[in-house]
Amino acid sequence: MAYWLMKSEPGTWSWEDQKKEGKTGAEWDGVRNYQARNNMRAMKKGDLAFFYHSVGEKACVGIVKVVAEAHPDSTDGTGQWECVDVAAVADLPRPVTLAEIKDTPQLEDMVLVKNSRLSVQPVTAAEWRKLCALGGLANPPTA
Repeated sequence: MAYWLMKSEPGTWSWEDQKKEGKTGAEWDGVRNYQARNNMRAMKKGDLAFFYHSVGEKACVGIVKVVAEAHPDSTDGTGQWECVDVAAVADLPRPVTLAEIKDTPQLEDMVLVKNSRLSVQPVTAAEWRKLCALGGLANPPTA
C-alpha cells in the first residue's frame, strides 16, 4: 500500500464536498499536470491519501481512500488525462497546516515542502504516521 497527498481548492472541491459523495466516492478530475497524472496512474485501490485544502488555510483536513484506479478523466475531451476515484475515510481531528508541516523536522523532506505546487504527490510511511499524529489520529487508518 502507498500513501499520497491530494490538493484541492476548497472553493472548487472541498473536504465537505468529498464527504457528501459517501463510500462510492468521486473522480479526482481536472488534473492537468503530467507528474500528478503519473502519480495517479501509480495509485492502487486501497491506497490512502491526505485531502489537502490548497487555498486559504493550506492544511491537511481529511483522509481519502482510492476506490477506483486510474481511468479516463470524464472532464477531458482529449483522452490524454486520467484520474482516480476517491472516497472520504476520516476527518483529521485537527487540521495540519503547511506552516506546521514546514516547522516539523521529520517532515522537512516531504514533497509538499520541496514542491508545494504539485497537486498529487507521494507521502512516505513515516511522513504518513507523523502527519496523522499531528492531526490528532492516534490510530491512523491503514488499508
